[in-house]
Amino acid sequence: MESTSPYIQEVTTSSFQQAVLQKSHDVPVVVDFWATWCGPCKTLGPMLEKLAAESGGSFILAKVDVDTNQELAAQFNVQGIPTVIGFRDGAPVDQFTGALPERAIRDWLDRLLPSELDMIVDQARDAAIAGNIDTAERLFRGALEVQADHQEAGTGLASLLIASGRQDEALIILGKLAVTDEVERLQSAARLATSRGSDVSEIVKRLDSDPENSEIKIELAMALAARAEYEPALDRLLEVVRARGDAREEARRAMLDVFEVLGDGHPLTTTYRRQLANALF
Repeated sequence: MESTSPYIQEVTTSSFQQAVLQKSHDVPVVVDFWATWCGPCKTLGPMLEKLAAESGGSFILAKVDVDTNQELAAQFNVQGIPTVIGFRDGAPVDQFTGALPERAIRDWLDRLLPSELDMIVDQARDAAIAGNIDTAERLFRGALEVQADHQEAGTGLASLLIASGRQDEALIILGKLAVTDEVERLQSAARLATSRGSDVSEIVKRLDSDPENSEIKIELAMALAARAEYEPALDRLLEVVRARGDAREEARRAMLDVFEVLGDGHPLTTTYRRQLANALF
């Protein structure tokens, strides 16, 4: 398949990572899994190409010949062709199989393509990256006034609020969103950040005077975590968990918050998650 449109590309297994997964962070990518012998493909393919050319770049059409790219077809569980999968932000978000009528395809594309609110959120992100924090906050808030549970606007604003010390407001906003890994990470970050202004030396003095006080140990751990001193913070919290006192559950939850902020792949998460499991059981 060859096309003169810059919005239509033939994609292979070797080019899929860059042409589809990476590109979909910038613009939605529609992947058409097809084959030369497939009758319905001869109807759907030209229709998709027409819509891509008309779109002016609002999405990219990636054509994948399943006969020469069987690994990709297997990877995305393509069991019938034509199969069309829409990608955004590096992941598949919607799909259909078969030669749908043009109206149905347009409706499907409308769900896939960014809405006006999505574009406002993109502007807010660009403003934040450029250092225009006030503008970014105003744009995020504007999107949330229209849709209070807009996921990207909510997490974007919450990130700004946490960075500026407004954790309580961030937690309220996050509480209106669907629970995702990103929302849970930000909630954990907000809880840890509440101790950002704590005087560590003063807490250490109090602990020296009362070395068995689990509440002070947790307070010190949270203050250390707020300063990104995660390993000593986890040491303190693990000590409380192992003591099996009344503060054990609070310390366990605080360790989980640190794990959320660090991420599953972080070495400290791996090490201390194992130690926490051993301490609990």
